[in-house]
Amino acid sequence: MKTESIWKSGVEPPRFEPLRGDLKTDILVIGGGMAGVLCAWRLAQAGADCVLAEAGRIGGGVTQNTTAKITCQHGLIYDKLIRRFGLEKARLYLAANRAALEEYRALCQTVDCGFEPKDSAVYSTKDRGKIEAELKALARLGAEARLEEAPPLPFSAAGAAVLPNQAQFHPLKFLYSLAPKLRIFEQTKVRQLAPGWAETSGGVIRAGQIVVATHFPILNKHGGYFLKLYQSRSYELALKNGPDLGGMYVDEDPQGLSFRNAGQNLLLGGGGGRTGKPGGGWAPLEEKARRYYLEAEPLCRWAAQDCMTLDGVPYIGRYSRRAAGLYVAAGFNKWGMTGSMAAAMLLSDLLLGRDNDFAPVFSPSRSMLRPQLAVNAWEAVSSLLRPGPRCPHMGCALRYNKQEHSWDCPCHGSRFDEQGALLDNPATDDKKGM
Repeated sequence: MKTESIWKSGVEPPRFEPLRGDLKTDILVIGGGMAGVLCAWRLAQAGADCVLAEAGRIGGGVTQNTTAKITCQHGLIYDKLIRRFGLEKARLYLAANRAALEEYRALCQTVDCGFEPKDSAVYSTKDRGKIEAELKALARLGAEARLEEAPPLPFSAAGAAVLPNQAQFHPLKFLYSLAPKLRIFEQTKVRQLAPGWAETSGGVIRAGQIVVATHFPILNKHGGYFLKLYQSRSYELALKNGPDLGGMYVDEDPQGLSFRNAGQNLLLGGGGGRTGKPGGGWAPLEEKARRYYLEAEPLCRWAAQDCMTLDGVPYIGRYSRRAAGLYVAAGFNKWGMTGSMAAAMLLSDLLLGRDNDFAPVFSPSRSMLRPQLAVNAWEAVSSLLRPGPRCPHMGCALRYNKQEHSWDCPCHGSRFDEQGALLDNPATDDKKGM
C-alpha cells in the first residue's frame, strides 16, 4: 500500500521557475497552498500587481493531504460559537463560509475538478443531546439543517446533524487549473521577513503588502502565533470498492472517524492527536477498516496536519497591530478548503482597500484568553525542559514518531525525517546533526 495522498495519482502539476534576482511588487503572497493560490488568484483577477513565492512546489504541503470537503459545517461549532461569541458573530462566521462555498460552486463550473454537491453531516455515537443542541443553533442562524436518525455508518449512532447541499472536489486538479494564470516562483524559500520585504533563497522581494499563507505563520516576532496555534495530525485511508455513503460524515468526537467517497473509493479518516504526542497513526485506522469493510481493498494511506486555534476560529487579517502591511491566513482547524476561500475573499478585500463585514470575526488580534492558551504554554515549557534533540524553530525537544519515522515537535508541530530534513513548518530549516 502506497503512503501517498490519493489526490496525487494521475495528476501532473504545473512547474514554475525559482526566483533569480531581486524583485519589486505591490503584493507578495508567501505560500503556494490553497489559501495562498486563491488569494493571489483573486488579487490577479482584480488587476493587482501580485507575486506568489513557494518554498517547494505549489500544493505540495497540507493541500495535497486534505479530505477536500467544502462545507460550512465544521464539527459541532455553531452552538459553541453562539455561547462563546454571541449570535451575531456566529451568524457572520456562517455567512463567511457560505459565501466561500458559493464562490467554489460558481468557480468550479469552469474547472474540471470533480466538484460534487454533497450533504455534510456531523454524527455522535452516544450523545444525542449534542446533535440536538447544534440543530437548534443552526435553526437560530437560519440554516436549513435536519436530523438524521440512523446515518449509514458501519456502527450505530445517536443521530447526525445534516447540512444539505455542501460539496467535495479534487483539490489538486482545482489548484493546478488556477496556478498557470498567476506569477509564481517555486523553490523560493523565504529566509527572513519583515514589513515591506522578504529575503528569499533567490533574491529580495520588496512589496508594499505581504500575505503570510504558510500554514503555520513563519514570523515569530509579531502576533504570538507560537502561543495561539498548535498542530494536530490525522490519518487517512483510501479503500477501493467501499460503500457509497451518499454524503460526508464526521464524528463530533475528535477521536472518531470521518467518511467521504471519492469516485469508487471510500476515504476513511481518524487516529488524530496533537503533533508530537504519543498515540494515533494508521494502525488503529487500518484495524477499523478491516473490521467494518472486509471486502474493501486498501489503496493508499497518508496523513494530514492542521493548525488549531485557541477558540476554533481561523486567524485571517492583519498579522498583528504592530506589523504594518503584513497579513496572515492560518488556523483553519481541519476545515482548510472552505477556510482558504473565506481567507482569500477577506484578505483580497483588505488588501484592495474594500470593506468586509467578516473581518472582526476572524481578526488575529482578538482575545487570547482561552483555556487552550494554558495547554499550549505548558507544552512549550515542558518541551523546553525535556532532554532530546531540539527543534530549530524555538528549541523545543523533538519526539520520535514510530508510525511515520519522523521527529516531531509537540510545541508547534514542526517535523523532520530521520536524517533531519524538514517535513512540516513552522521551522524553516533542516535539523542538523540528527
